[in-house]
Amino acid sequence: MVQIIETEQVPLHLDESGSIRVGDTRVLLELVINAHNTGTAPEQIVETYPTLDLADVYDVIAYYLRHRREIDGYIEERQIEAEELREEIEAGQDLSWIRNRIQAHRSPPGTLNDKPVS
Repeated sequence: MVQIIETEQVPLHLDESGSIRVGDTRVLLELVINAHNTGTAPEQIVETYPTLDLADVYDVIAYYLRHRREIDGYIEERQIEAEELREEIEAGQDLSWIRNRIQAHRSPPGTLNDKPVS
C-alpha cells in the first residue's frame, strides 16, 4: 500500500520587518485572517490577492482556527504598533497649510457650489 499522508508546514513566513506573510507572497497574515473573519470565502480572498495560492489560504485559515488566541494576539499587537506609528508620523507633520487651503476654498455660508441658496 502506498502511503499518501504527508505532513506539511503551514505556509507562513516571517519577513525582515517582523511581519508574517502568507506562502511565497508579500500578503500579510492579518489581511487573510481579517477577510476570513468578515465572512470572505477563501476563493474570494484569492481573487482579492491573486498572488496567493488557494491551498495556502485554506491552510492558513485552518492554522488560525487551531491557534486563534495566538494569532489574534499577534494581530492586536500589529494594530497597536500601526496606531503608534501613525500617531508618531502625524505628530511630526505640519498640516496647517492644508487646513488653510481647504478653508480658503470653502464656500461662504449661505451658498451651495457658489450659488446662493434660496
